[in-house]
Amino acid sequence: GSGMVPSWGPVATAGDVAALAVDAPAVAVLEAYGDGADDADEVLALTGRVLGVLQAWLVAPAFESGTLVVVTRGAVPAGGDADVTDPAGAAVWGLVRAAQTENPDRIILLDTAAGSGLDVTGVEMEPVLAAVLATGESQVAVRGTVLSAPRLVRDTTGAAVPDISDVPAAFDSEGTVLVTGGTGSLGALLARHLVAEHGVRHLVLVSRRGPEAEGARELAAELGELGAESVAVTACDVADRDAVAALLGSVSAQHPLTGVVHTAGVLDDGVIGTLTPERLAYVFGPKVTAVGHLDELTRDMDLSVFAVFSSASGLIGAAGQGNYAAANAYLDAVAHRRRAAGLPGVSLAWGLWEQSTGLTAHLGEVDQARMSRGGVLPIAPAEGMGLFDAALRVPAALVVPIKLDLRRLRADAVAGGGLPGLLGGLVQGGRRRARAGDRQAGAGDSGGGLAARLAGLTSQEQEALLLDFVRGHVAMVLGHAGIAKVGAETAFKDAGFDSLTSVELRNRLRGATGLKLAATIVFDYPSPLALARYLHREVVPDGVTAGPDVDVDEARLRRGLASLPLARLRAAGLLDALVRLVELNDHEPPIGMVDDADDETAIADLNVDGLVQLALGDK
Repeated sequence: GSGMVPSWGPVATAGDVAALAVDAPAVAVLEAYGDGADDADEVLALTGRVLGVLQAWLVAPAFESGTLVVVTRGAVPAGGDADVTDPAGAAVWGLVRAAQTENPDRIILLDTAAGSGLDVTGVEMEPVLAAVLATGESQVAVRGTVLSAPRLVRDTTGAAVPDISDVPAAFDSEGTVLVTGGTGSLGALLARHLVAEHGVRHLVLVSRRGPEAEGARELAAELGELGAESVAVTACDVADRDAVAALLGSVSAQHPLTGVVHTAGVLDDGVIGTLTPERLAYVFGPKVTAVGHLDELTRDMDLSVFAVFSSASGLIGAAGQGNYAAANAYLDAVAHRRRAAGLPGVSLAWGLWEQSTGLTAHLGEVDQARMSRGGVLPIAPAEGMGLFDAALRVPAALVVPIKLDLRRLRADAVAGGGLPGLLGGLVQGGRRRARAGDRQAGAGDSGGGLAARLAGLTSQEQEALLLDFVRGHVAMVLGHAGIAKVGAETAFKDAGFDSLTSVELRNRLRGATGLKLAATIVFDYPSPLALARYLHREVVPDGVTAGPDVDVDEARLRRGLASLPLARLRAAGLLDALVRLVELNDHEPPIGMVDDADDETAIADLNVDGLVQLALGDK
């Protein structure tokens, strides 16, 4: 469909954002294309530039109600063409997905076809922008005249967790399998599984510390008992090309390399505002750089399996993991590229593993609560290996082994937590509220519900309800069973809030109230009570309440008002309002048409609500 395009302007750097803020068009367009070098330096340069623009744009007051459209070219496999022609652009998608989760309804990803010639100087950008904004989707690919949005679908080819006997012989028992991160908890779990269930007899387990890693020697011995004939545990930095080349050269000619499983990875979590190019580079090392070397240096070998362990965070956009999401989205792109070139390649974008395994071992109670509240349940080791086997049977470059509680997802979507668009196909009726015009209506509905609950309450009752409302959301974010643990005046920072939990609380309150709340709301109003009072001012117009601010002795108030001379009310500027109230509420004749004795009766007949609003000077 077509529609009017709001005012828009291009930005390429953080500096451009400041310049554009002078006119502040409704839409800013950032082009993020790789230069074709297809290496780690290019990925880092492009994601670093996009990060700079995101950071500048998100904090610029002039763009608070605007939309940033990040345009990539060939970064996602859309339509019939499954190839990804710009893996650096794919990493941008991972980074921006995290930014979208942290800042709902503010950023749109738009991928165009390679060679489409669509750019911010081209006239055809306007109708495309109009069409994309009209969809209400936050992630869109344009191929010709077709717009598509990403959705996860259930795999039916590898239905459920298979019996191992159904799995085709993916691994050659005479060949050698290389496992990176092989001495870590996931790598070790996988190595045992390959030997015991897949008949793999020759393994090279690689990690930074190699044989010096904790439990490495015991693991090698255990694999021997399970049936492995040779297990080499090697120290190697897989981000070092020469080291990887030497490692591959050390594999025995009698048992050539036939399989690669890359499980290595590191985390360095932080919300978009706190990330830096250095923090991108740190996480990219064992992911982007290492997989680039493994992909390039094994291309002439006869591999039957090239599997990389990626993360669903790169697809769903885990808040606080922009750098990790970008690195994993790049891994997914490498698998697509390999498959398009006729080579084996599969990326397994794992959900949440049980806490004992390496990368999730750092997760605290709050992180675990966040994941499970989002409907993502932890995968037990045995389940995970079953999912690994199922993934090998799926004829796709990207598989998402994840355990989801769909009922929880649906409930969370309804409660204002929203639902990532990617999961919309799995949850009926849970599609995220549309953006654009629909977005305003959706937000208003939520706020209207809250306003309706507050109607008819006294000011104190309203504040108490809002305080419990805030405490309820705080308890949910912190993983508490109820609000009892949430003190009304306990500072958020003392309750355990960090930048990530602050972002989540803001987004939940935003979804539930329909208010545009600043990202700094938790710092501006640093306790549940302060935040509740702020919401009170925002949700209830002009502080109007349906009852008194103090407990009133009604009979005494009526007597007092009845004894007031009319001139006193007139002098206080209350008489006109009183006349209108009497006309509207009691259908009595106006005060000027009856004598003074009847005036007093008219006032005496007003209910307390009317009297108090009158006394407060509310017109």
